[in-house]
Amino acid sequence: MTPTRDPGAASAAAPSASYYERHIFFCLNQRDGGEDSCANHKAKEAYERCKSQVKAAGLSAPGQVRVNQAGCLNRCAAGPVAVVYPEAVWYSYVDAHDIDEIVESHLKNGQVVERLRTPAHLGR
Repeated sequence: MTPTRDPGAASAAAPSASYYERHIFFCLNQRDGGEDSCANHKAKEAYERCKSQVKAAGLSAPGQVRVNQAGCLNRCAAGPVAVVYPEAVWYSYVDAHDIDEIVESHLKNGQVVERLRTPAHLGR
């Protein structure tokens, strides 16, 4: 006899629609030939700070927040930039305080940091 599964038990244990509640990508691209790029504006340091802050806040686990490096996100004119999904909120930042505010407000509490939003018209 083949064991049967309780359909209710399977759905109760099923993962959410997304593996992470939020996912933030930092552009770390370095352009050749002296063109301006996010890497020229300490994007790597911002990425590392965000990753550290998320971990310190206990948010770095499945179902919570993932911090990732990205290549060119094609928003160089607004750089350095990061984007948070699933909300698709683009941020331009300048210092550690901005990163801390993104972590505390958006990644931890779900509140978009309006003052840091990248203007929609700024692309490459």
